[in-house]
Amino acid sequence: MPYSGPFHYGDRVQLTDAKRRHYTVVLEEGGEFHSHKGIIRHDEIAGMDEGSVVRSTLGSDFLLFRHLMVDHVLSMPRGAAVIYPKDSAQILVEGDIFMGARVLEAGAGSGALSMTLLRAVGPEGHVFSYEVRDDHLEYAVDNVKEYFGKQPEWWSPRLGDLADVTVDELGGPVDRVILDMLEPWEHLEKVRDILIPGGVFMTYVATVPQLMKVMEGIRELQCFTEPKAWESLVREWKVEGLATRPEHRMNAHTAFLIWTRRLADGVTPPRPQRRARK
Repeated sequence: MPYSGPFHYGDRVQLTDAKRRHYTVVLEEGGEFHSHKGIIRHDEIAGMDEGSVVRSTLGSDFLLFRHLMVDHVLSMPRGAAVIYPKDSAQILVEGDIFMGARVLEAGAGSGALSMTLLRAVGPEGHVFSYEVRDDHLEYAVDNVKEYFGKQPEWWSPRLGDLADVTVDELGGPVDRVILDMLEPWEHLEKVRDILIPGGVFMTYVATVPQLMKVMEGIRELQCFTEPKAWESLVREWKVEGLATRPEHRMNAHTAFLIWTRRLADGVTPPRPQRRARK
Protein backbone atom coordinates (compact mmCIF):
# COMPACT_ATOMS: atom_id res chain seq x y z
CA MET A 1 0.00 0.00 0.00
CA PRO A 2 1.32 3.49 -0.78
CA TYR A 3 2.84 5.34 2.14
CA SER A 4 4.72 8.53 2.91
CA GLY A 5 8.30 9.13 3.95
CA PRO A 6 11.57 8.70 2.03
CA PHE A 7 11.51 6.68 -1.20
CA HIS A 8 12.21 2.95 -0.96
CA TYR A 9 12.93 0.32 -3.58
CA GLY A 10 9.62 -0.91 -4.98
CA ASP A 11 7.98 2.53 -4.80
CA ARG A 12 6.20 3.85 -7.88
CA VAL A 13 7.71 7.31 -8.44
CA GLN A 14 6.52 10.04 -10.79
CA LEU A 15 9.23 12.20 -12.37
CA THR A 16 8.10 15.60 -13.70
CA ASP A 17 10.28 17.64 -16.04
CA ALA A 18 10.35 21.42 -16.62
CA LYS A 19 7.53 21.14 -19.21
CA ARG A 20 5.33 19.28 -16.69
CA ARG A 21 5.62 16.01 -18.58
CA HIS A 22 5.28 12.98 -16.33
CA TYR A 23 7.32 9.79 -16.31
CA THR A 24 6.77 6.86 -13.97
CA VAL A 25 9.37 4.43 -12.66
CA VAL A 26 9.29 1.63 -10.12
CA LEU A 27 12.47 1.88 -8.07
CA GLU A 28 14.80 -1.10 -8.43
CA GLU A 29 18.23 -1.52 -6.92
CA GLY A 30 20.71 -0.78 -9.72
CA GLY A 31 17.93 0.34 -12.08
CA GLU A 32 18.10 3.31 -14.44
CA PHE A 33 15.62 5.68 -16.10
CA HIS A 34 16.63 6.62 -19.64
CA SER A 35 15.26 9.54 -21.68
CA HIS A 36 16.46 12.03 -24.28
CA LYS A 37 17.34 14.23 -21.28
CA GLY A 38 19.81 11.78 -19.87
CA ILE A 39 19.97 8.97 -17.34
CA ILE A 40 18.74 8.93 -13.74
CA ARG A 41 19.87 6.12 -11.48
CA HIS A 42 17.27 4.63 -9.17
CA ASP A 43 19.86 4.39 -6.42
CA GLU A 44 20.06 8.20 -6.37
CA ILE A 45 16.31 8.46 -5.74
CA ALA A 46 16.11 5.82 -3.00
CA GLY A 47 16.31 7.53 0.38
CA MET A 48 15.28 10.97 -0.92
CA ASP A 49 12.16 12.71 0.42
CA GLU A 50 9.12 13.35 -1.73
CA GLY A 51 9.24 16.77 -3.33
CA SER A 52 12.96 16.48 -4.01
CA VAL A 53 14.68 17.19 -7.33
CA VAL A 54 17.05 14.80 -9.07
CA ARG A 55 19.37 15.80 -11.94
CA SER A 56 19.99 13.60 -14.97
CA THR A 57 23.40 12.92 -16.49
CA LEU A 58 22.67 15.63 -19.11
CA GLY A 59 21.80 18.24 -16.49
CA SER A 60 17.98 18.16 -16.63
CA ASP A 61 16.08 18.44 -13.34
CA PHE A 62 13.11 16.23 -12.45
CA LEU A 63 10.70 16.70 -9.54
CA LEU A 64 9.98 13.54 -7.54
CA PHE A 65 6.70 12.44 -5.98
CA ARG A 66 4.94 9.15 -5.32
CA HIS A 67 1.94 8.34 -7.46
CA LEU A 68 -1.35 9.62 -6.08
CA MET A 69 -4.43 7.48 -6.63
CA VAL A 70 -5.53 9.79 -9.47
CA ASP A 71 -2.18 9.26 -11.20
CA HIS A 72 -2.50 5.50 -10.84
CA VAL A 73 -6.08 5.42 -12.16
CA LEU A 74 -5.37 7.51 -15.24
CA SER A 75 -2.18 5.64 -16.17
CA MET A 76 -3.01 2.02 -15.29
CA PRO A 77 -3.78 -0.67 -17.91
CA ARG A 78 -7.48 -1.05 -18.58
CA GLY A 79 -9.85 -3.43 -20.28
CA ALA A 80 -12.91 -1.23 -19.78
CA ALA A 81 -13.28 2.53 -19.48
CA VAL A 82 -12.67 3.68 -15.92
CA ILE A 83 -14.88 5.79 -13.69
CA TYR A 84 -13.03 9.11 -13.68
CA PRO A 85 -11.76 10.57 -10.39
CA LYS A 86 -14.24 13.47 -10.57
CA ASP A 87 -17.10 10.95 -10.55
CA SER A 88 -15.50 8.64 -7.99
CA ALA A 89 -15.25 11.61 -5.63
CA GLN A 90 -18.96 12.32 -6.11
CA ILE A 91 -19.78 8.68 -5.38
CA LEU A 92 -17.74 8.71 -2.17
CA VAL A 93 -19.44 11.83 -0.79
CA GLU A 94 -22.97 11.58 -2.19
CA GLY A 95 -23.00 7.83 -1.55
CA ASP A 96 -21.72 8.40 2.00
CA ILE A 97 -19.13 5.63 1.73
CA PHE A 98 -18.03 5.39 5.35
CA MET A 99 -15.27 3.47 7.13
CA GLY A 100 -16.56 0.00 7.94
CA ALA A 101 -19.28 0.04 5.25
CA ARG A 102 -20.22 -3.07 3.29
CA VAL A 103 -20.39 -2.05 -0.36
CA LEU A 104 -21.34 -3.97 -3.48
CA GLU A 105 -20.27 -2.75 -6.91
CA ALA A 106 -21.06 -4.20 -10.34
CA GLY A 107 -19.31 -4.17 -12.80
CA ALA A 108 -15.80 -3.85 -11.62
CA GLY A 109 -14.42 -2.76 -15.01
CA SER A 110 -10.71 -2.02 -14.64
CA GLY A 111 -10.81 -1.55 -10.86
CA ALA A 112 -10.69 2.25 -10.62
CA LEU A 113 -13.78 2.57 -8.40
CA SER A 114 -12.80 -0.58 -6.51
CA MET A 115 -9.60 1.09 -5.30
CA THR A 116 -11.49 4.21 -4.24
CA LEU A 117 -14.08 2.19 -2.32
CA LEU A 118 -11.49 -0.07 -0.68
CA ARG A 119 -9.51 2.86 0.66
CA ALA A 120 -12.69 4.53 1.97
CA VAL A 121 -14.21 1.54 3.81
CA GLY A 122 -10.86 0.35 5.20
CA PRO A 123 -10.14 -3.08 6.70
CA GLU A 124 -13.20 -2.74 8.98
CA GLY A 125 -15.50 -2.77 5.93
CA HIS A 126 -15.83 -4.94 2.85
CA VAL A 127 -16.20 -4.41 -0.89
CA PHE A 128 -17.82 -7.00 -3.16
CA SER A 129 -16.93 -6.39 -6.83
CA TYR A 130 -18.90 -8.31 -9.45
CA GLU A 131 -17.91 -8.45 -13.12
CA VAL A 132 -19.38 -10.57 -15.91
CA ARG A 133 -16.28 -10.49 -18.11
CA ASP A 134 -13.27 -12.52 -17.07
CA ASP A 135 -10.78 -10.29 -18.93
CA HIS A 136 -12.13 -7.15 -17.24
CA LEU A 137 -11.99 -8.77 -13.81
CA GLU A 138 -8.39 -9.78 -14.46
CA TYR A 139 -7.49 -6.15 -15.19
CA ALA A 140 -9.29 -5.04 -12.03
CA VAL A 141 -7.48 -7.57 -9.83
CA ASP A 142 -4.08 -6.73 -11.30
CA ASN A 143 -4.59 -2.97 -10.95
CA VAL A 144 -5.82 -3.21 -7.37
CA LYS A 145 -2.94 -5.50 -6.39
CA GLU A 146 -0.45 -3.14 -8.00
CA TYR A 147 -1.85 -0.15 -6.13
CA PHE A 148 -2.13 -1.76 -2.68
CA GLY A 149 0.90 -4.03 -3.06
CA LYS A 150 -1.31 -7.10 -2.57
CA GLN A 151 -4.98 -8.01 -2.74
CA PRO A 152 -6.75 -6.39 0.24
CA GLU A 153 -8.31 -8.88 2.61
CA TRP A 154 -11.47 -6.77 2.73
CA TRP A 155 -12.09 -7.19 -1.02
CA SER A 156 -14.03 -9.95 -2.77
CA PRO A 157 -13.67 -9.70 -6.57
CA ARG A 158 -16.10 -12.16 -8.15
CA LEU A 159 -16.82 -13.29 -11.69
CA GLY A 160 -20.58 -13.42 -12.04
CA ASP A 161 -23.85 -11.68 -12.85
CA LEU A 162 -25.53 -9.42 -10.30
CA ALA A 163 -28.80 -11.18 -11.14
CA ASP A 164 -27.48 -14.34 -9.47
CA VAL A 165 -26.25 -12.68 -6.25
CA THR A 166 -27.98 -13.62 -3.01
CA VAL A 167 -27.98 -12.03 0.43
CA ASP A 168 -26.64 -15.28 1.89
CA GLU A 169 -23.50 -15.27 -0.26
CA LEU A 170 -22.86 -11.67 0.81
CA GLY A 171 -23.18 -12.64 4.48
CA GLY A 172 -26.18 -10.34 4.89
CA PRO A 173 -27.49 -7.15 3.28
CA VAL A 174 -25.06 -4.42 2.25
CA ASP A 175 -24.96 -0.73 3.18
CA ARG A 176 -24.33 0.66 -0.32
CA VAL A 177 -24.79 -0.53 -3.91
CA ILE A 178 -22.96 1.09 -6.85
CA LEU A 179 -23.72 -0.04 -10.42
CA ASP A 180 -21.72 0.68 -13.56
CA MET A 181 -23.32 -1.41 -16.30
CA LEU A 182 -25.22 -1.13 -19.58
CA GLU A 183 -28.71 -1.98 -18.26
CA PRO A 184 -28.89 -1.22 -14.53
CA TRP A 185 -32.69 -0.91 -14.69
CA GLU A 186 -32.81 -4.71 -15.13
CA HIS A 187 -31.39 -5.17 -11.61
CA LEU A 188 -33.43 -2.75 -9.50
CA GLU A 189 -35.33 -5.50 -7.70
CA LYS A 190 -32.05 -7.24 -6.90
CA VAL A 191 -30.70 -3.98 -5.47
CA ARG A 192 -33.81 -3.74 -3.29
CA ASP A 193 -33.29 -7.28 -2.00
CA ILE A 194 -29.62 -6.90 -1.02
CA LEU A 195 -29.65 -3.31 0.31
CA ILE A 196 -30.49 -2.47 3.92
CA PRO A 197 -33.38 -0.04 4.63
CA GLY A 198 -31.92 3.44 4.43
CA GLY A 199 -29.01 2.20 2.31
CA VAL A 200 -27.80 4.29 -0.61
CA PHE A 201 -28.03 3.10 -4.20
CA MET A 202 -26.09 4.89 -6.95
CA THR A 203 -25.65 4.07 -10.60
CA TYR A 204 -23.39 5.45 -13.30
CA VAL A 205 -24.77 5.67 -16.86
CA ALA A 206 -23.41 7.37 -19.96
CA THR A 207 -26.48 8.20 -22.08
CA VAL A 208 -29.80 10.01 -21.70
CA PRO A 209 -31.92 6.92 -22.60
CA GLN A 210 -30.13 4.96 -19.85
CA LEU A 211 -30.73 7.82 -17.43
CA MET A 212 -34.46 7.92 -18.21
CA LYS A 213 -34.93 4.15 -17.91
CA VAL A 214 -33.21 3.98 -14.52
CA MET A 215 -35.14 6.94 -13.11
CA GLU A 216 -38.48 5.57 -14.36
CA GLY A 217 -37.66 2.09 -13.06
CA ILE A 218 -36.82 3.38 -9.59
CA ARG A 219 -40.10 5.30 -9.42
CA GLU A 220 -42.18 2.38 -10.64
CA LEU A 221 -40.75 -0.01 -8.06
CA GLN A 222 -41.88 2.29 -5.19
CA CYS A 223 -39.36 1.01 -2.67
CA PHE A 224 -36.87 3.88 -3.04
CA THR A 225 -36.93 7.60 -2.36
CA GLU A 226 -37.44 10.01 -5.27
CA PRO A 227 -34.20 9.64 -7.28
CA LYS A 228 -31.99 12.54 -8.29
CA ALA A 229 -29.58 12.74 -11.20
CA TRP A 230 -26.67 14.99 -12.13
CA GLU A 231 -23.37 15.20 -13.97
CA SER A 232 -20.15 16.89 -12.94
CA LEU A 233 -18.06 19.01 -15.30
CA VAL A 234 -14.48 19.96 -14.44
CA ARG A 235 -12.55 22.71 -16.21
CA GLU A 236 -8.99 23.68 -15.32
CA TRP A 237 -7.71 27.26 -15.57
CA LYS A 238 -4.39 28.51 -16.81
CA VAL A 239 -3.26 31.22 -14.40
CA GLU A 240 -0.33 33.27 -15.71
CA GLY A 241 -0.82 36.95 -14.93
CA LEU A 242 -2.84 38.73 -17.59
CA ALA A 243 -3.00 35.50 -19.59
CA THR A 244 -5.34 33.92 -17.02
CA ARG A 245 -8.07 32.00 -18.86
CA PRO A 246 -9.83 28.62 -18.94
CA GLU A 247 -7.89 25.77 -20.49
CA HIS A 248 -8.94 25.01 -24.06
CA ARG A 249 -9.61 21.38 -23.18
CA MET A 250 -11.93 20.35 -20.36
CA ASN A 251 -13.01 17.12 -18.72
CA ALA A 252 -16.68 17.51 -19.57
CA HIS A 253 -19.40 14.85 -19.76
CA THR A 254 -18.32 11.38 -18.71
CA ALA A 255 -21.57 10.00 -17.31
CA PHE A 256 -24.69 10.74 -15.27
CA LEU A 257 -24.90 9.76 -11.61
CA ILE A 258 -28.23 8.66 -10.15
CA TRP A 259 -28.86 8.54 -6.40
CA THR A 260 -31.64 7.15 -4.23
CA ARG A 261 -32.18 5.41 -0.87
CA ARG A 262 -34.03 2.23 -0.02
CA LEU A 263 -37.22 2.53 1.98
CA ALA A 264 -38.25 0.23 4.84
CA ASP A 265 -40.22 -2.86 3.84
CA GLY A 266 -43.88 -2.18 3.19
CA VAL A 267 -43.49 1.60 2.97
CA THR A 268 -44.84 3.47 -0.03
CA PRO A 269 -43.04 6.72 -0.83
CA PRO A 270 -45.06 9.95 -0.69
CA ARG A 271 -46.05 11.03 -4.17
CA PRO A 272 -43.84 13.92 -5.36
CA GLN A 273 -45.78 17.16 -5.74
CA ARG A 274 -45.08 18.79 -9.05
CA ARG A 275 -46.33 22.15 -10.24
CA ALA A 276 -49.46 21.77 -12.33
CA ARG A 277 -49.25 22.81 -15.96
CA LYS A 278 -51.32 25.81 -16.96
